Amino acid sequence: MQNRISSFPPFIDDQSEILILGSIPGVKSLEKQQYYAHPQNKFWKIIFELLHEEFTEDYDQRINTLKKYHIALWDVIDSCERKGSLDSEIRNEEANQIAELLEEYQNIKAIFCNGGKSYKNLQKLLGKNYRLPIFLMPSTSPLHTISFEKKLEGWKKVLEFLG
Repeated sequence: MQNRISSFPPFIDDQSEILILGSIPGVKSLEKQQYYAHPQNKFWKIIFELLHEEFTEDYDQRINTLKKYHIALWDVIDSCERKGSLDSEIRNEEANQIAELLEEYQNIKAIFCNGGKSYKNLQKLLGKNYRLPIFLMPSTSPLHTISFEKKLEGWKKVLEFLG
């Protein structure tokens, strides 16, 4: 099969109040070692629009903005085999230790899954009646072909749990 790929460490601290989970980084993100690095992925544009922050390409500034608003990032999959970046190509996956992370970081109030794969995997890991609310968000991937406006509208749910 393919070479095994691994997700990044979680971006989280004791102030984090919401956790956004993807499936596992795509090819461009792995190359750059940055969450949501593909230029057509709308994650960063959506987050900056929601927060009324000026958009930036600078990754450190992006991460600092998440920190400012107490937003954590991680992936549900720790490692897998995958050709390309499609979630449908994921094979032989191993899960990240999400439950343990949530035990360690008690300030998390809600979990937002960026797309169906992360949502389905998380429900398998934590169960459907987990103690925190878990939301399926429209995937920010360019392969999820609904409009930016519809994606943004779906992601507004995050605002209910900030601050």
